[in-house]
Amino acid sequence: MPDMFEMLRQAQSLKERMGKFQKELESRSFTGTAGNGAVSVTINGKHEVQKVVIDPKAAGDAEKLQEWIQAAANDAGHRVNEMLKAEVSKMTGGLGLPGMF
Repeated sequence: MPDMFEMLRQAQSLKERMGKFQKELESRSFTGTAGNGAVSVTINGKHEVQKVVIDPKAAGDAEKLQEWIQAAANDAGHRVNEMLKAEVSKMTGGLGLPGMF
């Protein structure tokens, strides 16, 4: 049976590493694109939009442009989530803990 104090120490260590990673993630930028690069959206690790770039040639069709902006924002969000999932998996040793993706 594992030592309870060792398990608590490991849990505290994991919590500290997760906190450090969360701060790092929040300071990073992630860019998603759509429409073959006609639209790009950059967000931070908190999923806050930092920048939207639209190729002037794409501005003619408002409906298509709206779809591209949405797709680019979703793409950027997926990039944040992929990084988070990979890092959590590394930290937990791939244990597949419930509620952790």
